[in-house]
Amino acid sequence: MKNPSLIAAAAIALFSLAACESKPEEVSSTAPDPMASQLANAAPVELPPAISESVTLRCGDNSLIYVDFFQGNKQVQLKTEKGGPATMLKAPEAGQPFEAAGGYKLTGTPKNVNVTVPGKAAKTCHA
Repeated sequence: MKNPSLIAAAAIALFSLAACESKPEEVSSTAPDPMASQLANAAPVELPPAISESVTLRCGDNSLIYVDFFQGNKQVQLKTEKGGPATMLKAPEAGQPFEAAGGYKLTGTPKNVNVTVPGKAAKTCHA
């Protein structure tokens, strides 16, 4: 015959253990970020502008230029050949001419531009 007090004690012990939260220990091999406080206090980052329009323009001498206009109207990217290198031209304020070192200059809109490229005469180009 089994002892009723022993059975009651075992039931109470099992019941009390079942009430405990038994979570597995979490182990991580990553160290705390040493730059966390610097990143938390850093100034917000301004993303570069997105391209608002990419156009191919035909010029008066029958050549083509490829221009990417960026949002904010403060910069354009100019290519004189389809697969050629791109030159970034910037304007100090929206509406002013876009310029780059070496003598690059572009004024106008995605429909009609005047462009000056180093070593060549200025030309007007249309979409």
